[in-house]
Amino acid sequence: MTKWIAVDWGTTNFRAFLMQGSNCIERCARGPGLLQIEPGNFEAELFHLLQSWFAEAPYPMVMAGMVGSQQGWHEVPYVEAPCTFSSLTKQAYAFTTRWSSPVWIIPGVRCHSPYQQPDVMRGEEVQLAGLSAINGPGKYQVILPGTHSKHVLMDNQSISHFSTYMTGELFALLSQHSILGRALPPQEDNLAVFHSAIEVAQRKTPLSHQLFSARTYRLNKEIAEQHIHSYLSGLLIGAELVNCETTQSVWCVGSSKLTENYSRAAKYLGINLHTIDGDECFIRGISHLYQHIAGEQ
Repeated sequence: MTKWIAVDWGTTNFRAFLMQGSNCIERCARGPGLLQIEPGNFEAELFHLLQSWFAEAPYPMVMAGMVGSQQGWHEVPYVEAPCTFSSLTKQAYAFTTRWSSPVWIIPGVRCHSPYQQPDVMRGEEVQLAGLSAINGPGKYQVILPGTHSKHVLMDNQSISHFSTYMTGELFALLSQHSILGRALPPQEDNLAVFHSAIEVAQRKTPLSHQLFSARTYRLNKEIAEQHIHSYLSGLLIGAELVNCETTQSVWCVGSSKLTENYSRAAKYLGINLHTIDGDECFIRGISHLYQHIAGEQ
């Protein structure tokens, strides 16, 4: 089977997978994200990172993530949702490196969210392609937690629409750079505090008001200082899940570290949540897309 390379190149992380057919035979996850690379240096950096693979042959590459953004190697226009995964491959940006490797960068997706706001994704569409390949046709919801969590409606193996929640970024900002996280001792997970914060979030009072309660509960000694992160996490995830359907199955795609608190929150709220590994979905998805590009489907 032909060897090729799959690359997930994001703002802060780089991951590459040496593939043989649809099987991953080697991985590289030591590279810099886009923000660490000077404009015009993407090709040189990639060759440096994967030169042992390119020494064997100029393998073809399929790339996804922020590498196709304005700050990336080549800007690739978004595809409008609803969209199929074959439409993503048709609008992939193709070029050849100086060492003769053919490259395709998968475009991101844009839509108007159910809240009538413009929304975009880059990279998650590949994981969704993998989940779709695993699940087959159907209509279901997907949550992809992270810095910018995505809630997606999949319909008959296409991306129907989605909405973004800045849950991970807000947690980092509030816990590291606000008064809510100032001078805290080492933090400990506390499930009861996490659940109590979800209850607060379900009241649908303004989130900025709810967040300040992390300070007042701490001042009143109603929440121990070592449990403030559990409270903040519960508030933010609870606010994200407040409108999540409880009558349908929901898939949660990501690492066990990312999906753990979502699973806890879903169980508490009665949401039927199934977790699946993000790397598994990425590899399955980008293999599916590569088969379309190579004319195998």
